[in-house]
Amino acid sequence: MDTTVLDLPAPTAVRLRRPGWRDPRLLVGLVLIAGSVALGSWAVGAAQRTVPVWVARDVLAPGDALGPDDLVLADVRLGAAADRYLRADADLPPDRVVLRTVDAGELVPLAAVGSADALAVRPVAVPLAGPASRGLVAGASVDVWWTPSGADAATDAAPADAAPRQLSSALTVAEVSAPDGAFGTGGSRTVHVLVPTDDLPAVLAALAGDGVVDVVPVPGSGG
Repeated sequence: MDTTVLDLPAPTAVRLRRPGWRDPRLLVGLVLIAGSVALGSWAVGAAQRTVPVWVARDVLAPGDALGPDDLVLADVRLGAAADRYLRADADLPPDRVVLRTVDAGELVPLAAVGSADALAVRPVAVPLAGPASRGLVAGASVDVWWTPSGADAATDAAPADAAPRQLSSALTVAEVSAPDGAFGTGGSRTVHVLVPTDDLPAVLAALAGDGVVDVVPVPGSGG
């Protein structure tokens, strides 16, 4: 039996070398870490950054001209949506009016501001036959109805054209005024409603004819 022991070379231990500063992998890792930190800092700063915008002091109705007395400056965090609103870090655009109702305390959207030529409504004064309803305030939405004059209009035998009919719907109240600036509960009041140009002939004819024109508030629209 051969008991010869083979002389094999002893294994050499492999030592791991610490990467140096010139190692490309280390440099790439440092760049990625620095980029992540910078991006995170920018995102946090952008989310916390405020911009000055205009807020409606009171209700703004379509057709109202924009002026400093109608607006309040507020610093808010809007992020990417900041350009959708009327910024206060620039001059107010000249000769601009409100195109839709802007509630008191609401940020003024850019889409709600334009030229008077873009308005598709006209203000019409409607005198009230009785006391003003509770919901008749500036900015409220109302319907306009016309009831022909004559006692027969309320009977079953009245002709179809004598029944009350709606002249226009979902109109905006621009103002509710009392005669001679009276503040008491007595005396008739006038409601200034914004009537679409297509409905103007019917509303004006009803106001000039025999009958009663009523302004009926839409529930929940008067604030």
